[in-house]
Formats: sequence, structure tokens, C-alpha cells
Amino acid sequence: TVCGILSLFHLFQPHHHQVIMLTISSAVLARALSRSRPAATKTTLRSMGMRPREVVDELPPNFTMDHIKPPPHGLGNPLEADEEPMAYKRNPVTSAHAIDLRGDGRVSVMDSAAFGPSGSVVHGRFGEISASAAQTIPLEYLALLRPASEGAAALREITEASKASTGTLLVYGASRPAGMAAVQLASTSGNAVVAVVDGQHSGNDEMVDIIKGLTAEPGTAVAEEYAICKANFRDLVELTMNGEDYTITDFDSEKFLSDFKKNLLDYAEYFPHDLPAAVDSEQLKFIGKEKDREHFRANMDAYLSQFTPSSPPIDQAKVDANFDIEQYEIFKKKFGIQTTAVISGDDSKANIDYFNPPEIVSNMSKQPETVEEDLATGGYPFEFSVKK
Repeated sequence: TVCGILSLFHLFQPHHHQVIMLTISSAVLARALSRSRPAATKTTLRSMGMRPREVVDELPPNFTMDHIKPPPHGLGNPLEADEEPMAYKRNPVTSAHAIDLRGDGRVSVMDSAAFGPSGSVVHGRFGEISASAAQTIPLEYLALLRPASEGAAALREITEASKASTGTLLVYGASRPAGMAAVQLASTSGNAVVAVVDGQHSGNDEMVDIIKGLTAEPGTAVAEEYAICKANFRDLVELTMNGEDYTITDFDSEKFLSDFKKNLLDYAEYFPHDLPAAVDSEQLKFIGKEKDREHFRANMDAYLSQFTPSSPPIDQAKVDANFDIEQYEIFKKKFGIQTTAVISGDDSKANIDYFNPPEIVSNMSKQPETVEEDLATGGYPFEFSVKK
């Protein structure tokens, strides 16, 4: 029966010849049997392993792309919002007028420009301007044609009166139409222009930069406040006319040479020949673990080989006896060639990977060099002669 008791004698211990009897209730036995039975149904979820089925509908016969109608807003840009009915619509520009400041500030009729029916421009003072002449000039600039022509006429008068092709021109009111035209025409003609920005643009640094951009070197532009300082402005105009005077009155070639020799000996003392490169000797001090000491110097020598080499031994007696002004001039020429080659990357005239000035001086002290050409003018920027 269900309520009966089941006695199990299958647990048998032969060594002790004992039989252990277990008594299990029917409820416990039912739960154990239910757990041991296989499930009636088994559900497996597949997500990542599922392969979607691609369904491709066949097009109907005689179907072309023309059967596809465009959307209501058309192809390309999305549907645009309706315009605001109260919004102001600006019409195309048809004319430009200057303001007559000499009167009551009305729009000037004479200083104006308007488009004609044939594409030309009609000026209120000068009449019709052909389309080919005005096609690259904004219409508002053509309205300023009268003051610009006045600036051009003033420049012509000055040029004819001076009887010189080029010179230095001082333009006041350079930010006005007439002055701006004079600055541009004078600069393009090869003149050095000092432009003084008009007082109405006082404090406007951007306007000063704009006018300065219209001038060519050595021309410049300053604010009107600067021109009030007569001494400073006078010096500026004079420098623009004549350039700066770099003449040295107390020129001493021997002093240049003595300073060079002193610097050479100090360099050779600070970077002696036993250093693998021209670096501080502190870098060769070993700071690390004892196991790395054995290969430290070899590694440092290999690393420092990419730097400028140290100075070879310098014989001061030979330097004083043989390295004179002529040798110093030759050395300067070599230094200029080397520097230019390094900057330009041109290795046809010099070895840009190796250059040791103390070594060159040492060799020249042992065996002086001679050249036939004059090294005072070498064609390098800012090069000067130590002899004059």
C-alpha cells in the first residue's frame, strides 16, 4: 500500500556481517522518483545561432524605376518649412550710394553707382562704366570712385613734381577712400608708404592692421595718435626713408677674434676629448643597480654618439700663432655654409650629419688655409665681415 513501509536490505557490509535497514516513507520516495524521471518536454532557446531568412520579393514584369514616383517635397533636400508671411524679403542690390556728410547726411546722387540694362554700371558723376571694367569690382566700391580718383590724381601730381620714379610717401587720412586709394597705388608703384589712419578710426587696431596690409615693406601704418608724438613719428618716417644705420663706429676686429678664442678654449675645457659627446659629464655618472654597471658605459657611448662630438685637444699656442683674422673669416664662411645646409637639408655642399667646429679650428691652427675670393660678401642672410 501507499502508506506501507518499504524495507531495503541492499546496503550490506560483509566485513562486519551486519545488515542496515532503511525505512523511507512513501512521500519521500515519490519526490525522489519524480526528480529522477526525464522531463516530458524539453525546450531549447536559440538566439545567436538563429539564421534569419531573407525573403526577396520578385519585381512584377515590365517594372522600371520610372514607376517609382518622387515624394511631394521632391528628391534631395527635405521638406522645407513654409516661409513666414510677415518676413522681410530683401530684393537684389541694384544701386549703391555714398552719404553726403557735407550737407544734412542725405544719400548722394552724384556719388552713386547702379546697374544698367545691358549689364554695365552707370555712375552718377562719371557716366557709364563698361561691364568688362566693373565685373570684378563690388558695386559699393564703385560708389566711392570720386574720392578714389582724387587720391590717384594727388599721387600723380606728387610724382610729377618730385621728378623721381619712387620715394617715400606720407599719407594722412589713409583709412578714408581717397587716402586708401593713394596708399594702394603708391605701394604698387614701388614707393615706401607711411600711412596715418584717420582720427575717426581712433582706437580701432583692426583698421590699422588693414591699412598696414595695403603697404609693402618698408612701409607701415600708424594711428593718428602716434603721429601726434612728433619726435617718434619723425624718427619713424626717417627710418622708412633712409633705413636703419648699422654702422659700428668702434669696430674692433681683434676684439672679435680674442672673444672667439676665449670661447673656444672654454668650450674645449668644458667638453674635453675624453667625453663621448658634447654633454655634461654628470650624464656619465652611473646611478642604478649594480648588475647594470658592466654595460652602462658601452650603452651610454652608443646613445651619445648621435650628439655633437666633444672638442679635440686644442693647442693654445698654435691657435694664438696661426689662427688670425683671415682664418677666422674662413671659419665663419664654413659655419655659414654648414648652417644653411642644415636648415635647407641640402647635403651637396656640406655634411649635415657631422660638424665639429673645434675640430675645424684645431686643423686650421695646425695648417692654415687660404682662399682667393673675398669672403666679406658671401650671399648669406645677415652675414657680416669681421674685418670691416
